[in-house]
Amino acid sequence: MDADSDVALDILITNVVCVFRTRCHLNLRKIALEGANVIYKRDVGVSILFWSPYHVLVVLDTTVNLVEVTPPLMEAAAFGVIFTDFKVVNVLAVCNMPFEIRLPEFTKNNRPHASYEPELHPAVCYRIKSLRATLQIFSTGSITVTGPNVKAVATAVEQIYPFVFESRKEIL
Repeated sequence: MDADSDVALDILITNVVCVFRTRCHLNLRKIALEGANVIYKRDVGVSILFWSPYHVLVVLDTTVNLVEVTPPLMEAAAFGVIFTDFKVVNVLAVCNMPFEIRLPEFTKNNRPHASYEPELHPAVCYRIKSLRATLQIFSTGSITVTGPNVKAVATAVEQIYPFVFESRKEIL
């Protein structure tokens, strides 16, 4: 298998963080006490955090359908909240390489971008500053990627592939 050959890798997006502003004051007490959709559930894969003045943070995992997010946002709209400046600020994804990786070799070949402290964490931390992306590379071939958007995450996986391929464990 050649590192330059076309390899189809699945990138699974597991979490997305979005923020937006409101153009009005949020009466958090009123929303909490009177909102029909304002409940606390630990097992729901969406968090919508309101804080004053004028900010909202939405955290989604991929088990959540956007339809599930709509009721709390519509509830906020019923309280006169106006949403603006919506943007995705962080994407978390997982990708599995079709091989295992020799982490000490990978780290040695990719300094200063790669750091590995096996006593503290089982993965190599690899940073791509130009993409504002961080990759956690595990010996199993699993890679966790965080970045500011989906494109940065996909580009980070494309960029790291030749380097991890170079340090792959040979199958005997």
